[in-house]
Amino acid sequence: MTAVEAQPMDTKEIGRDRRRKEDARLITGRTRWTDNLQLNGMLHLAMVRSPFAHARITTIDTRAAEEATGVVAVLTGEDLADTQGACINAWAITTDQVTPAHPPMPVDRVAFAGETVAVVVARSAAEARDAAELVEIDYDELPAALDLKEAAAASAENGGALAHPDLGTNKSAFWRFDSAEAGTGGDVDEAIAQAREDGVVLEREYRQQRLIPAFMEPRSVVVDPTGEQITVWSATQIPHILRFALAATTGVPESKIRVIAPDVGGGFGGKLQQTPEEMIAFAVARRLGKPVKYTETRSESLLSAHHGRDQWQKLTLAATKDGHVTGLKVELLADLGAYVALVGGGVPVLGAFMFNAIYKFPAYQFNCQTVLTNKTWTDAYRGAGRPEATYAVERLMDELAAELGKDPLEVREMNWIKHEEFPFTTVAGLEYDSGNYEAATARAKELFGYDDLRAEQKRRRDSGDPVQLGIGVSTFTEMCGLAPSRVLGQLNYGAGGWEAASVRMLPTGKVEVITGASAHGQGHETAFSQIVADRLGVPFEDVEILHGDTQVVPRGMDTYGSRSLVVGGEALVRAADKVIEKAKPIAAHLLEASIDDLEFKNGRFGVRGTDQGLAIGEIATASFAAHNLPDGVEPGIDADATYDPVNFNFPHGTHLCAMEVDTETGETRMRKYTCVDDIGVIINPLIVSGQVHGGLVQGIAQALWEEAVYDDSGTLVSGTFTDYLLPTAADTISFDIDHTSSPSTTNSLGTKGVGEAGTIASTPAVVNAVVDAVRHLGVDDIQMPCTPERVWKAINTAGSGGETVDAAVPHLSTEEGQA
Repeated sequence: MTAVEAQPMDTKEIGRDRRRKEDARLITGRTRWTDNLQLNGMLHLAMVRSPFAHARITTIDTRAAEEATGVVAVLTGEDLADTQGACINAWAITTDQVTPAHPPMPVDRVAFAGETVAVVVARSAAEARDAAELVEIDYDELPAALDLKEAAAASAENGGALAHPDLGTNKSAFWRFDSAEAGTGGDVDEAIAQAREDGVVLEREYRQQRLIPAFMEPRSVVVDPTGEQITVWSATQIPHILRFALAATTGVPESKIRVIAPDVGGGFGGKLQQTPEEMIAFAVARRLGKPVKYTETRSESLLSAHHGRDQWQKLTLAATKDGHVTGLKVELLADLGAYVALVGGGVPVLGAFMFNAIYKFPAYQFNCQTVLTNKTWTDAYRGAGRPEATYAVERLMDELAAELGKDPLEVREMNWIKHEEFPFTTVAGLEYDSGNYEAATARAKELFGYDDLRAEQKRRRDSGDPVQLGIGVSTFTEMCGLAPSRVLGQLNYGAGGWEAASVRMLPTGKVEVITGASAHGQGHETAFSQIVADRLGVPFEDVEILHGDTQVVPRGMDTYGSRSLVVGGEALVRAADKVIEKAKPIAAHLLEASIDDLEFKNGRFGVRGTDQGLAIGEIATASFAAHNLPDGVEPGIDADATYDPVNFNFPHGTHLCAMEVDTETGETRMRKYTCVDDIGVIINPLIVSGQVHGGLVQGIAQALWEEAVYDDSGTLVSGTFTDYLLPTAADTISFDIDHTSSPSTTNSLGTKGVGEAGTIASTPAVVNAVVDAVRHLGVDDIQMPCTPERVWKAINTAGSGGETVDAAVPHLSTEEGQA
């Protein structure tokens, strides 16, 4: 049998600006969105949702809806109670965590506005939605726990509103890390006490407002129960985890469930979830024995898909009078919403390891109280705990610089880890493997024109210009590549951090790659093809990536936490290397040479000192035919690999932002934004640029525009894009981005994560710039988002010597809306 010989690529793929393979179908409308699926006899679902944040369900009258045109059934929580399963929490952060039961559809009580109380099944989506309006439900409204601080203080004894009265408390879990107890540093209370005597102590409180992931494609699910397996198509980031959750809570064997994540239009953590709607669709399909589809509206998505952030952060920083930090104490209140989501309780815990950031704090303590409220449940949102931590510490470093009258970059440089000190074990117990903060900062200052902008800032202040210039700094790092499994186990996380991959050498010499990472816009098919093409020496075009289908990819941990490349990519490398090793004895046999005399280069096995050789595609063909294999060698050179990292992954960067602030109106305008990130070895610079630009806009949006706002009754009043302000291209500027490189030592590619970097770093850079522009007017904080109204109030409150900014600018009410 003759091989179709692959032509090895002399040009390395890693580092090339490859346009994404995926884009051809995505931009020409040949996508495989879940909502595009049409199955014979498929029925459509519409959810009936509670208008109340907290209420008992007294009666549900479905008769009018059942008689409506096209309606097949109307089902309630009571109808599905025994078959709907449950929404699970995979990360109980303490052994005594208070975790309310989370039925996909409650039977007798709702815990947030937007919770599903009935489902209408009809022959078309329009008929289902129309009939949903006919379901009549009587509620007995209950007191709602809405304010985070008040909810934390409430109890059965003091009569405060409880999100779940049967629990007797809104406090879910208290988690602490103390460097003195862990043996990673000193006693933080002693450091603070010492600084009160002969140093500097700063105490600040920051608000992380509630955000909504607002992915492009609304969530959608199709369930087909008519085959040998129940097949679930879902717009999800986690097909493997979803399959496990379905099986574990419904009793249907995993072998009888197939989950497919087709093209998924964004997630940002918002589709890192086992959703009630997926569970309800699964239960309805099984009950009726027919395929069903549910696709949410945009308003439903904003209302009931999980939210992110929502914290109060109290920080105490101790330092010497010359600016060297000596201790940091963090006290968090974290709003879980109505339920403890899939990894919701663990999100602030991830931040625990990042409040120390790039700085050499000798003493550190982190305290987190998670709290239940009657609002939409929260979970991971791009960055998941790390943006919150970075925001707080980077705001605090600017405050320290202002207190001491020093440049913010000078204070940071005094305290950061020097490049020659890597690997460095931090006060939080993590080992940072590589980094060069000096190089990234120097390059950022050069691109930004830092000194010139500082000079312009001084001129504007001296002249009393009504439009002032502020310069914001953010020097960040993050832990990504959610792993290793042993560490996650120590943190009581319910799953591992490994990833699986397979490389199949087809008889034609083409390559089929199976990965457990599940893409939703990152460019996996392109970047993974580049890695495998380089490793095997085959053309980029000859590599096909398969993912997102539990039947095709039986093992995987899916996509979140910037782990796809640093964990999934390394699994691919190891599988490809196994292919080469399996091919060696066959190549030696066919070339009549010793294995020791073989070398593999550019996709070809050659015999040293000769021009003899065979391409790996030829070996694949010979192995498939199996006509002339060495004794004891089985046909096939396919290989599998599973990679479980020994450490997290630590990209870093320096972000600089210049903001103009009109002191008469509070209007802000971005003048310049420069970022220099160190993400190790870059696989595809074009994809990286897209990830960084997108991440920057999301982080900037938190600083300036986005906020999920509830009224006093628990109704989401920012439930459309009219009220929940997402930026467009017209609202942003062109960013100057560049990179330095200190390759990671924890994976063979030397790569670091990049998907969340822009989001993590940009929020504090922007807020620092806004505050810097008006600091000379007496302003030292503005609660996010820094809307013109809030900026104006901050300036005028500070100027009048009145109340604090937080007191002068309360949470937006329904009447105020969003500025």
